[in-house]
Amino acid sequence: MEIEKLIHDWRLSVDDYAKAKAEAEYLKEFRKSQKAILIQKAEAKGLKTGQEREAYAYSHEDYLGLLSALKVATEQAESLRWRMNIAQERVNVWRTKQANTRKEQNNYGA
Repeated sequence: MEIEKLIHDWRLSVDDYAKAKAEAEYLKEFRKSQKAILIQKAEAKGLKTGQEREAYAYSHEDYLGLLSALKVATEQAESLRWRMNIAQERVNVWRTKQANTRKEQNNYGA
């Protein structure tokens, strides 16, 4: 039955979504650490003002690479989340149809 496959696929997606969401959250938090690390490197390179150090950190290839990874992880997590939401809505539609069929059968004494 199609609905059983849908539910099965939904269940399999739960772990994938959890991993993707965790990766996105980790990268989001690590971004702060990466910025701090790069600001320290900027200081060691002799950049004096906070603005210079921050500009160095934000433009550094390591920080930009982290942003790209965060983008991919967020996209993956959101894609999985929406696929799961769509599956859940399809199950809800199926349930409503089943309830309507039962009610109709009861109304006609079937």
